[in-house]
Amino acid sequence: MNKGLIVKILGSVLVLAVGSAALALVSLDKETRGILVHVPTNRDVLFWSIPQRDAAFRAMDRLPFLAQSRAVAVGPNPLALPLGPPLKLDNLDAYMASQRIAGLVILQDGKIRLERYGLGFDAKGRWTSFSVAKSFTSSLVGAAIQDGYIKSLEDKVSTYIPDLKGSAYDDVSIEQLLTMSSGVAWNEDYEDPNADVAKFNEAKPDPGVDATVSYMRKLPRAHPPGQVWHYNTGETNLIGALVSSATKQPLATYLSEKIWKPFGMEQKATWLLNATGQEIAGCCLQIATRDYARMGLFVLAQGKIGDKSVVPEGWFAKATTKQKDYGEPDRGYGYQWWTYDSGAVSAQGIFGQGIFIDPKRRLVIASNANWTRANQRPQAQAREDFYRQVQAALDGEVTQATTKLAK
Repeated sequence: MNKGLIVKILGSVLVLAVGSAALALVSLDKETRGILVHVPTNRDVLFWSIPQRDAAFRAMDRLPFLAQSRAVAVGPNPLALPLGPPLKLDNLDAYMASQRIAGLVILQDGKIRLERYGLGFDAKGRWTSFSVAKSFTSSLVGAAIQDGYIKSLEDKVSTYIPDLKGSAYDDVSIEQLLTMSSGVAWNEDYEDPNADVAKFNEAKPDPGVDATVSYMRKLPRAHPPGQVWHYNTGETNLIGALVSSATKQPLATYLSEKIWKPFGMEQKATWLLNATGQEIAGCCLQIATRDYARMGLFVLAQGKIGDKSVVPEGWFAKATTKQKDYGEPDRGYGYQWWTYDSGAVSAQGIFGQGIFIDPKRRLVIASNANWTRANQRPQAQAREDFYRQVQAALDGEVTQATTKLAK
């Protein structure tokens, strides 16, 4: 075979290969295509670049090198979110740009008053929750009590997780875990690669022990149980392990059975798993923005679906009320919820996810974002200011309507 013919054949093969690869890339959904362009270079999300996070936060369950995931199945009848009158807000485009918002849904009385998307995201996509998942996990504790799997919040954690016996958690109650007051030492500095929050998902678990339990049972005590509030994501992961142990089923399955299907979430969610196959309960739910908002409606309904209560009577009244003071005026911490003395409550996650719930105004604000840093104070304060702006806009509508009636 002559040299010219060989070159032509190789050229044709190369063209076919490139064409096939291009065709395969086009056939993928846009989230998967995005992650292939900006594949993270390591497993530590806290130290990814902004473009890597932009791509990955909508596709974390498509990164098997990072973690496996388990589906949270939906039912056939999603809860309708009818359109309400458009909510008029000043400087919305500037706010979305400064927050780097991917999704924003505002509900009042169960109706969509505003829905906007950015960063190439849309209503069909799922965005990673980070610590917003804590509030979902807390709600499953309530469900497990209602179902009789957990007897009391005063029960010791080690009753349900025997591998914690003999550790600093041996004398810690479930309620102390829920309120972040175990007294066990923990470093939650998101920008310190040696912090517990950066290391615990990478630590090699002891043989036959859940990865979270394996890491947490080695931590020393810093304070007596119940006395000091200290934010600790690892403890929410323990709560998830506790619920799974009590119910004898995966956390994702229990979430599907208790909330996702019966309340009418619209899209399947996924929950990332740790190295030993347990859902990472303090993080890592992938959820559509509208379903984040529906979770707010579930809380407004006090956990009731029709005439059936998923949680004990008064659960959300207590879970969303200040149980611990962390030193910020008019704020507090409940059962994995951030509370306001006004009666409002929020779920919050690093890089800018949030669910804000205001029972007085029947208001839910669900937002997903990718802030420039994990816990950027100016962006966090701007989000709080935005919540107040929305409240003021709704109050202004009421004032205008009252004025019209008086004329």
